[in-house]
Amino acid sequence: MKSITRVLLVLCLLGASTLCAEESYLPRASPESQGVSSEAIREYILAADREVNSMHSFMLVRHGKVVAEAWWAPESADKPHILWSLSKSFTSTAVGLAIAEGKLSIDDPVLKFFPEDAPEKASANLRSMRVRDLLTMNAGHQDELNWREQTDWAKAFLAHPVPHKPGTHFRYNTPATYMLSAIVQKVTGQTVLDYLTPRLFEPLGIEKPVWENSPQGISIGGYGLYLRTEDIAKFGQLYLQKGNWNGKQLIPESWISMATSKQVSNGSNPDSDWDQGYGFQFWRCRHGAFRGDGKDGQFCIVLPEQDAVVAITAHTGNMQAELNVVWDKLLPAFHDKALPEAPTSKEALDATITELKSSR
Repeated sequence: MKSITRVLLVLCLLGASTLCAEESYLPRASPESQGVSSEAIREYILAADREVNSMHSFMLVRHGKVVAEAWWAPESADKPHILWSLSKSFTSTAVGLAIAEGKLSIDDPVLKFFPEDAPEKASANLRSMRVRDLLTMNAGHQDELNWREQTDWAKAFLAHPVPHKPGTHFRYNTPATYMLSAIVQKVTGQTVLDYLTPRLFEPLGIEKPVWENSPQGISIGGYGLYLRTEDIAKFGQLYLQKGNWNGKQLIPESWISMATSKQVSNGSNPDSDWDQGYGFQFWRCRHGAFRGDGKDGQFCIVLPEQDAVVAITAHTGNMQAELNVVWDKLLPAFHDKALPEAPTSKEALDATITELKSSR
């Protein structure tokens, strides 16, 4: 084993980039070999193409192997895509890692990290706001800060009214995620992008991630990250595997469990995937799933019961409809055991995917 490792290392150093690059990709397999129907996947793609305006990419991972992948022209496998608020789940991961390294506590007061930015007379609610409240979107705000009009985002966040006791009022709040990013930078001396690079991005083979910064040089946190579709799928697979990757525990399993569990209630509509509870910058879904998601239909959906991950990029105004197609078409496609190979159905699936690449 050691000699094989040395050979691979030498080949990488000598410039055998193709061989080394292949190691960073998830393994591929036929849908049927992993207990998924090719015909059902094709029906999903056709329905998504018809009902979601507009799809950009889709990747399905089952039992750790990619069984289907599709890009709608002009998108492509090697083209990074804006994640919008799906970035939040990566910021949460950075917080979890910093906590595991003893750099902060989930129950630390937010003001602890920004003594120079605190208002002269901080309210009781602001003083009681904790890192946990930022993670769960329960910071206590009634309205979200319009930070684009501010020169210093952290200072503006702390000056914004906090009418609710933190921990009691769910208010989706992108500036709260920015504050998490700022806290990570305070305690590590690195942007979230730089901090995650050796701890997450490099081990997963995620190359050259880009994350936009605030005017203060802080990774925006709540959005601004650009990744490829397969990078999104890898991130979901890591969480599905409870933080373990190639035999190494990249993220503590305890953090995975807390981050993806229902920490707070955010509604009661059983038909809405936005009313199933919220974790630490992860949404709970119907069907026992959880997800990171972003504006216009960016999704990293993890289905533990099916041992599957669905990565989607899109530009749609109806994200619930986008999820409905997943539940309606893909859930019935999963089977507990491998299926007989279906070459005719697989050829039809491949033809449909090929057509997407050239139809726009």
